Amino acid sequence: MAKSYESDITRFLQELKQQRPQLEIEQKKGRARLWDKTIDPELAEGFKASAVPQKPYVYQPES
Repeated sequence: MAKSYESDITRFLQELKQQRPQLEIEQKKGRARLWDKTIDPELAEGFKASAVPQKPYVYQPES
């Protein structure tokens, strides 16, 4: 039976996970800290209401 192909990247990731078994846990903690946030609907609505409309071309001087 022929050996199945493994790319260099796949082998690198497998070796990295063997060397650092806590890596996935650290990644999940980092993601939770940066991305997985609960959004307060009232606060989001306040941000939308306070937005200032931008001119189509911001560098055009006022005439």
